[in-house]
Amino acid sequence: MATCYLVLEDGTVMEGTGFGFEQTVYGEVVFNTGMTGYQESLTDPSYRGQILIQAYPLIGNYGVNHVDYESDRVQVRGYVVREKCLEPSNMYAGDRIDSFLKKNRVPGISELDTRSLIIKIREKGTPRGAICFEEDVDKVLKKVQTMPFPSDSNLVDEVSIKEPLRFEKEGATEVVLIDCGTKQNIVRELRKRFSLTVVPYDVQPRFFSDREVDGVFLSNGPGDPAHPVIQETTVRTLKAIKEEYPIMGVCFGNQLLARAFGGDTFKLKFGHRGVNQPVRYNGRVYITSQNHGFAVDPETLPDELEVSMVNVNDGTVEGLCHKELPIVSAQYHPEASPGPKDTSFLFDEFAKMLEARR
Repeated sequence: MATCYLVLEDGTVMEGTGFGFEQTVYGEVVFNTGMTGYQESLTDPSYRGQILIQAYPLIGNYGVNHVDYESDRVQVRGYVVREKCLEPSNMYAGDRIDSFLKKNRVPGISELDTRSLIIKIREKGTPRGAICFEEDVDKVLKKVQTMPFPSDSNLVDEVSIKEPLRFEKEGATEVVLIDCGTKQNIVRELRKRFSLTVVPYDVQPRFFSDREVDGVFLSNGPGDPAHPVIQETTVRTLKAIKEEYPIMGVCFGNQLLARAFGGDTFKLKFGHRGVNQPVRYNGRVYITSQNHGFAVDPETLPDELEVSMVNVNDGTVEGLCHKELPIVSAQYHPEASPGPKDTSFLFDEFAKMLEARR
């Protein structure tokens, strides 16, 4: 196994053992607290541009199967684990995590103290970093300290679909999914209930006026919802159609809806990434699956939008509801894989909202 280093912008250098594809990569270093779901996390487009640390100490023990993909490839730039499993359970006849990363040309590093690393990020905030093999560590550190954050670029463009994709369901209502980097479990949940058309993030308003549309769904995605290109494309389209259709947004979609109504967003210190985030909604607490580094600023929201859900841990906005229009959103993932399924009913509520407007 190759000697490998994790380098952080504050000068921290941690030595470990490399696995996966041996190359130096740079990104934003974040952590996920889930005990399971590493395959879903690795393939989640919301991790685009990021080096992912798993808080759970043993990764790869149930292998990698052909089912639990959230996209068609590994999306993270690099992977950090305490211990990788060399011989996974054959229950799912799955691939090893090492060979899975090799096939996707993504490097990993293991056998380092992920607990202390995560504590550092919680205390100091999300850093820039690198995983390097043979390169000079001092040169890598200098590049880390001067590189832009990945969210300064338009990461959504890297993961959004390029051409519309159609899924028919006979007799069902028509929903358009604006793909900012959607997880495939969102697509699966929508296909259970609707005839679905998936469109790129930069879809123009005329697309909607040229066809029968009953509702619009905004997906999750990577990066900064305030990015200028996102404002000129997705947010501009939302402003044009927001009074015409019922709309539901999830994660990045929640933030885009806030911005379409004039609200602001801000970067969280270390984000919410895991399957155990408590959210208060309608008088009870739900355990939710989350993956985001930005949040809605409630002080900037117009009177027409109300905060319908909050995070129990830090009080941040977890959902919005328009007071008059059929528009709702959730900052977490109600499709919930990996994670609990407490809030999958939100898809049914969206379906009822569309039926009421027909």
